[in-house]
Amino acid sequence: MPMATIRWGMIGCGAVTEAKSGPAFRQAEGSALVAVASRSLASAQDYARRHGVPTAHADIDALIAAPEVDAVYVATPPSSHADLALRVARAGKPCCVEKPMALDPDECGRMVEAFAARDLPLFVSYYRRSLPRFLQVKAWLDDRRIGAVRDVRWHLVKPASARDLAREPNWRTRPDSAPGGYFADLASHGLDLLQFLLGDIEEVCGLATNQQGLYGAEDAIGACWRFASGALGSGSWNFGGDRREDVVEMVGQRGAIRFSMFDDVPLQLRVEDTEQSVFIANPTPIQIHHVAAMVRHLRGGPPHPSTGVEAAKTNRVMADILRGRR
Repeated sequence: MPMATIRWGMIGCGAVTEAKSGPAFRQAEGSALVAVASRSLASAQDYARRHGVPTAHADIDALIAAPEVDAVYVATPPSSHADLALRVARAGKPCCVEKPMALDPDECGRMVEAFAARDLPLFVSYYRRSLPRFLQVKAWLDDRRIGAVRDVRWHLVKPASARDLAREPNWRTRPDSAPGGYFADLASHGLDLLQFLLGDIEEVCGLATNQQGLYGAEDAIGACWRFASGALGSGSWNFGGDRREDVVEMVGQRGAIRFSMFDDVPLQLRVEDTEQSVFIANPTPIQIHHVAAMVRHLRGGPPHPSTGVEAAKTNRVMADILRGRR
């Protein structure tokens, strides 16, 4: 049944919850963040105090079962997503998990099946599907401004962080927590968005290696793929370069669209000899449209664009890219 105000319980209170997601769950119309849980009660209490969350838990199952919690947001590393989401499904509540959805496609499949069996929504925080800047790109594509898309290229390179150079612990670079390292953390956003914009990726191959030896996960990945439409794509992601670059270019039969996946820079549209530049700033908090879309879905409105079914496709693509190294 449609709900009124959606009262969220949040599992995990790490960096992503400070500015990107936590404030969005509090600020979106019809949404309230009523509880937070962490393995450390002190961490949960500190977060609750600073962000005005009424209840803090050290017992995750207590948060999931709490009668004042209508839906649960899982904001922990990917290695725990499947276990926590399945516990939410057993409790009979809707769930949103952070991206990437899980460690591997098999875990994603179990999650999708569990929520489908209970007729419950499962969302994934691929919030770019709800951002106005990328909805503008989708509008250009849907209007066929550049004609049929023939080729897509995405190049992302960034220097190693001071934390990685110091070899400090980081779940994002541990293969058991995030297969593919920063590729899983960052490229998942873009691969998911490209499928939202252009349709499913049906065939993919890739190469992955560790060039720097700073951590266990791969730090250099290359791939090529084919969309169901017949358009071809290619990507390269390197996390040990001398500078940051983030460029996506879609080439069509009549023009091209160029944008950045992560940077606040103008969208560029070229149609034959005419060029247009459009700047659409990202909102603060950046997940506000994503949370608002979940609330509308749960209140009986239009379906959210980022579901477990869609996110599982991205996990499959990433697994196929990484598997190409064997």
